[in-house]
Amino acid sequence: MRLASLKQLTMTRFREFIREPEAVFWTFVFPLLLAGGLAIAFRDKAPEQAIVGVVSTAAGDDAAMRVAKALLSAAQGDSAVLRVRRVPADSVEEVLRTGTVALVVVPTSGGGVEYRYDPARDEARAARQQTDDVLQRALGREDVVPSRDVTMRERGSRYIDFFVPGLLAMNIMGSSIWSLAFAIVTQRNKRLLKRLAATPMSRFEYLLSFVLSRLIFLGLEIGVLLGFGSMVLDVPIRGSIGALLVVAFVGAAAFGAIGLLVSSRSRTVEGVSGLTNFVMLPMWIFSGVFFASSNFPAAIQPVVQALPLTALVNGLRAIMLQGVGLGGVLPELAVLGAYLVVSLVVALRIFRWQ
Repeated sequence: MRLASLKQLTMTRFREFIREPEAVFWTFVFPLLLAGGLAIAFRDKAPEQAIVGVVSTAAGDDAAMRVAKALLSAAQGDSAVLRVRRVPADSVEEVLRTGTVALVVVPTSGGGVEYRYDPARDEARAARQQTDDVLQRALGREDVVPSRDVTMRERGSRYIDFFVPGLLAMNIMGSSIWSLAFAIVTQRNKRLLKRLAATPMSRFEYLLSFVLSRLIFLGLEIGVLLGFGSMVLDVPIRGSIGALLVVAFVGAAAFGAIGLLVSSRSRTVEGVSGLTNFVMLPMWIFSGVFFASSNFPAAIQPVVQALPLTALVNGLRAIMLQGVGLGGVLPELAVLGAYLVVSLVVALRIFRWQ
């Protein structure tokens, strides 16, 4: 391998990128807009009041009217945990189906109540518990065990704190695979690779220049996104910046190698687009970017944990939110390193200039 030719190839990849405004936008600007939008959506605010429907009762049913009045009185004031609406008896199914209310309370004869809700909805189950507690207290229940609430706020517990490491990992994966795969296929489609094949340049030099150019931009991506998250969104970075950079660089190299593998034989942009989506979409869903990957059944956890994006997300979150060092993310680094070596070796063996 000749360092002079490798340097020129890497600088060529660098110039190609910065001359594409669309690539710069999707790599640097879009992640900030996404993080800012989610920070606004999940900003600190008072808990939303549960909307509860109360079936209108006959005027002569005193017990039912007492239940309805108790709920309505509990929904008064700024500190109320419930919002109560009257619902006609023949509209119960409709308001539940459309999500107008989370729970419907049907007063029954004798002073009892019937709760109607969909147990598959988390907000409906929570509304059922809140409504029953409010109703029982309003009608005279006394707690056997005295209790008090102590609220605590800890940096790193918000959704945006959970999301930013996942966003960084997703951006590393997307920019590494898409930029490399599309650049190679575009050059192959324009017959440029056929001309490059006639030069003394080796396949290893050519493919390695793509990986090195991605690592150059990676430092900028990490700095922009983490700087925005730390200074604007107050996202904590409890671990070492050095450990964070190591995990990010290994992840970028691994996904860059996957991008090389995807584009090794593809001849058209449409073909490589389908392959990249086939590779990336399952990881977007299963790798815990938007929610914890542990939510998936235990039967598929070995597959989920073996995905490279899962390893990168877990490693970045462990360093940023838990303060773990490099020793604590060695399993994640091993997974990423395995993808890097296997993908690069296979890509070098099957790569075609035309």
